[in-house]
Amino acid sequence: MDSILKYFDDFTPAQLQQFAALKPLYLEWNEKINVISRKDIDSLYERHVLHSLSIATINGFSDGMEIIDLGTGGGFPGIPLAIFYPGVKFHLVDSINKKLTVASAVAEAIGLQNVTVQHTRIEEIRNRKFDFVVSRAVAPLKDLWTWSKPLLKKTGKVEEGNIGGGLVCLKGGDLAVEIQESGTRPRLMDIHEIFPEPFFEGKHLVYVPR
Repeated sequence: MDSILKYFDDFTPAQLQQFAALKPLYLEWNEKINVISRKDIDSLYERHVLHSLSIATINGFSDGMEIIDLGTGGGFPGIPLAIFYPGVKFHLVDSINKKLTVASAVAEAIGLQNVTVQHTRIEEIRNRKFDFVVSRAVAPLKDLWTWSKPLLKKTGKVEEGNIGGGLVCLKGGDLAVEIQESGTRPRLMDIHEIFPEPFFEGKHLVYVPR
């Protein structure tokens, strides 16, 4: 928890309670279904929760928006963001059902009312549009953008100082070739500049506008 409170200090008591409950819940579930490596589970708040919350620093989500978390696994970045933005709806999608079992159980256990889950491949989602797609490094940017484009609303309200809708993903390493192959012109943000911790060196927020 300390790694989150080092950078964010405006949570309600309910949000603090929800964040505090994450580690014991993931520890318990990880014994049954391995969704987080043993190395990472000890650093859950830094490597999973704070990493997910880096998306919250780009000022994009407003109450009433709908966000899809592509390849959510055990619920990242969707669950930390759903706690952070209680007025925003998050739809968590993964092709591996046992991981979604964990995400769904954690969301229910902490009382998140703004989370839904769906066991499917992203390409199979039809007749739904979202303001943003969020994702951790589940695929090359070219594929992420191909999957995201059909799911994004064509227009949306953009408040002053905020980014508009699009794809926001978390990636690491040298992205030059990946970006070139994607045919996109993303905006890159260095997470280490946001959270100056050793773990975040070489990690980026990638924003592709719709």
